[in-house]
Amino acid sequence: MRNCLLLITSLAFFLSSCSISKVAREKRNLLSGTWTLEDVSYENQSGNFKSIIFNDAEDICFEGSNWFFRDNNSTGRYTIAPSSLCKEGDRYIRWSVIDNPENYSSQLQFKFITEKNKDISGKGYRLNISTLTASEMVLKSNATVDGEVINVVYKFNKKS
Repeated sequence: MRNCLLLITSLAFFLSSCSISKVAREKRNLLSGTWTLEDVSYENQSGNFKSIIFNDAEDICFEGSNWFFRDNNSTGRYTIAPSSLCKEGDRYIRWSVIDNPENYSSQLQFKFITEKNKDISGKGYRLNISTLTASEMVLKSNATVDGEVINVVYKFNKKS
């Protein structure tokens, strides 16, 4: 009986340590759905920039792209529209929301997967969640330009 109680207590502790926080769960629910990336801009620096985002395409290609987040299995995709500068099509992702205890904020992290939800080896990405409401999302990531850190700002509007 004592061993059984110890096992149940250990299992409960293990399961609670693996669960996501209430804040992260709320943000996952808000993220679920389809978003349009309206604008990519740069903070803390003046001038014109041209960058490759997520090791995929130029920043201009992402403006107007549609992002879909499915929260029941943590998969999604973003779709880049066709143009003369951009390779069009869907890019599939596995995503999650994590709490960043260092600065008490949350981050969206994702990595690329195949259309059949198989992981693609390679690097993942983390974006700081600056604003997240039922209709608007602002994500930020750091980049280095000429030795100085700037913020890349992604502004989204929710479609559905």
